[in-house]
Amino acid sequence: MKIATWNVNSIRARADRVEAWLRRSDVDVLAIQETKAKDENFPWELFENNGYEVAHFGVNQWNGVAIASRVGLDDVERTFPNQPTFGKTEATVASEARAIGATCNGVRVWSLYVPNGRSLDDPHMPYKLQWLDTLKDQAAGWVKENPELQLALMGDWNIAPQDDDVWDIELFRRENHTHVSEPERQAFRAFLDAGFADVTRPYTPGPGVYTYWDYTQLRFPKKEGMRIDFVLGSPALAARVTGASIDREERKGKGASDHAPVIVELA
Repeated sequence: MKIATWNVNSIRARADRVEAWLRRSDVDVLAIQETKAKDENFPWELFENNGYEVAHFGVNQWNGVAIASRVGLDDVERTFPNQPTFGKTEATVASEARAIGATCNGVRVWSLYVPNGRSLDDPHMPYKLQWLDTLKDQAAGWVKENPELQLALMGDWNIAPQDDDVWDIELFRRENHTHVSEPERQAFRAFLDAGFADVTRPYTPGPGVYTYWDYTQLRFPKKEGMRIDFVLGSPALAARVTGASIDREERKGKGASDHAPVIVELA
């Protein structure tokens, strides 16, 4: 069984590439982020015509998450319990389409688009940290309740947890970038401390192994990227992992997303 995560940066803009990649990669489950589509504008037929059931959560032109599966799609859940939101208005709450979960052939998959944080002194930074802390507590609780739970927390984490996960850590520190600050990294490590495993890194060691390259300043051809897309697995899920890869080829060419798909193989 193969599961994957991919921030597509607009599902409608990249529909042809997503369809071609599904056929080429032969994945069973794909967690998608940044669909940037309302439910009524989502290309359901793209997935259905290729043998996938799909669950989507999107309410405007921002954010948006989905799970496509050809091995079952059960117990769909939009947002995790007590998921924080930025602001207090109903309109703001409705716009936070950042998490969707479903059970696919016995694996509980969550497609996650973690808040960016924007800048170290922006109000979105404490929101990001609270969002991650709440997710960690919920996920740890699910596994505590069922130690055999095969749980995959998949998506764009907007954190580079190690220095070699960015092309120039000194530049990031000098300019006070997000994604590499100690509070963000501690929020990521809290999942590892809670028993989850970064199941992709052992098969895709760095340095210089990235999942995201900004569109500006020729970042991709210059190999100036970041590793910010991850699959964190519960102990029962991690025990099944037999391989992982980052499809860097999908970042090439016209109309590519700025993220590459991350694939995990399960026994």
